Amino acid sequence: LTGNEPLTILPLTSEMEEAAVKAHYKVCDRLKLEKKQRRMCRRDPGVAETLMEAISMSALECQYQFRFERWNCTLEGRYRASLLKRGFKETAFLYAISSAGLTHAMAKACSAGRMERCTCDEAPDLENREAWQWGGCGDNLKYSNKFVKEFLGRKPNKDLRARVDFHNNLVGMKVIKAGVETTCKCHGVSGSCTVRTCWRQLSPFHEIGKQLKQKYETSLKVGSTTNEATGEGDISPPKKSTPGHSDQIPRTTDLVYIDDSPSFCMMSRYSPGTSGRKCYKDKNCDSICCGRGHNTQSRVVTRPCQCQVRWCCYVECKQCTQREEVYTCKD
Repeated sequence: LTGNEPLTILPLTSEMEEAAVKAHYKVCDRLKLEKKQRRMCRRDPGVAETLMEAISMSALECQYQFRFERWNCTLEGRYRASLLKRGFKETAFLYAISSAGLTHAMAKACSAGRMERCTCDEAPDLENREAWQWGGCGDNLKYSNKFVKEFLGRKPNKDLRARVDFHNNLVGMKVIKAGVETTCKCHGVSGSCTVRTCWRQLSPFHEIGKQLKQKYETSLKVGSTTNEATGEGDISPPKKSTPGHSDQIPRTTDLVYIDDSPSFCMMSRYSPGTSGRKCYKDKNCDSICCGRGHNTQSRVVTRPCQCQVRWCCYVECKQCTQREEVYTCKD
């Protein structure tokens, strides 16, 4: 195909359109959204698909970032529900990675043409005297930010936990915004750069997860105070300073939490514990196994090895057998 062939568009019948709308509504209902969120989901057929993509992307990235930790982002129903009821630092990460995931997925969905209400980013500020020319299809962060802020709701006034969740949502969105890069491509005779076509791209989501994990490591415990000027509640360092906790006033880019986390060593309402968890002997067995020690099991595995690319067009590998040791935490 050259890309110049005419496209034949088959007209949708009213029955087909009605069936598509019902299927879209059904997905929105299955996501168990709040009333306003469900309404926003239903108004654009691309939203439901984007929400599902964002949920999956955020969960996978969370599990990757915490794969060596006692809490390995266990998100089975009962554990997730119990965790989200408390203001742990793990909960803070979940709120941030979720809002970041939705912001990222929505901006990409716009530029991919999967949404009816948005398209490519329009960035006139990229045009300048050096004959930079707007082109390509930039990720539409402006529409994405507006959508996510409306979807997640307004800033609450009094309830500390709601303010903390709102704050952590914004942290996720700010990490996305800080990672926007301008990508350019040169055009001209013999490769000269007389005209440059530029567009904005978001950082890979794996990089976003890495930055949020770093923010999790330096997250701050907070309490609540009342702003005398406005009468509204403010997030502030906890009133009673405890060992190991900072009195630092949180910035808008810091993750914040209210409750000290459990150890996650034993099975509880928040996690299945670390019994039987695979660990890495010289890396994290002592930490993950919580001092209980670990079992060592030897096994033989066969993997592809000594792979070579053959013309044309496949990869040829040998099969190598080796013995390896697997370490798992004791009960």
